[in-house]
Amino acid sequence: MSLPELYILRHGETEANAEGRMQGGIDSPLTEKGLAQADKMAQLLADCGVSPTRFDLISSPQGRAMQTASPISKATGCPITEDARIAEIGMGLWAGLLLSEIATRWPAPVTPESSLQFYARAPEAESFDSLWARTSDFLSGLQRPAVIITHGFTSRFLRTQVRGRGMDRLSEVPDGQGVIFHFHAGKERVIK
Repeated sequence: MSLPELYILRHGETEANAEGRMQGGIDSPLTEKGLAQADKMAQLLADCGVSPTRFDLISSPQGRAMQTASPISKATGCPITEDARIAEIGMGLWAGLLLSEIATRWPAPVTPESSLQFYARAPEAESFDSLWARTSDFLSGLQRPAVIITHGFTSRFLRTQVRGRGMDRLSEVPDGQGVIFHFHAGKERVIK
């Protein structure tokens, strides 16, 4: 798939992130650290030349992503377009629970357990196939260079596809909060 220049980033730290609480489809506001991360990423993108004449600014409609997108919109002048296809993976019965509560109620069948194994066993959660399909559909519809504000797991799915790899390579893609993943002309870099 041929793609335009992309900046992909995860929302800033939320209260739920700081507490070790699963979010998925539920929402939690950004912490002071998360607000500072959003402001820093906004300045970095403005310094990279992101502007409305060159880039679309597309955000997950979830509050934490929109709260991150707001200072980016202000710094770059790009209006925000919401797209539900880049919302976070649904966590089913785990949404809103602390990691410690999950460990007690649904002990890991193997240890150590990778993050992929962990997410895959969440009861009543969105499937990896579903998230792969909606992120693939999103990417295939991009017409212009874009800044994409999304979530941890969704970002990994997007970046795996941008790299031209299959779902079996998800574990090779790093996570990151407060950083920007830039893809252009077949090259990838991390901006912090």
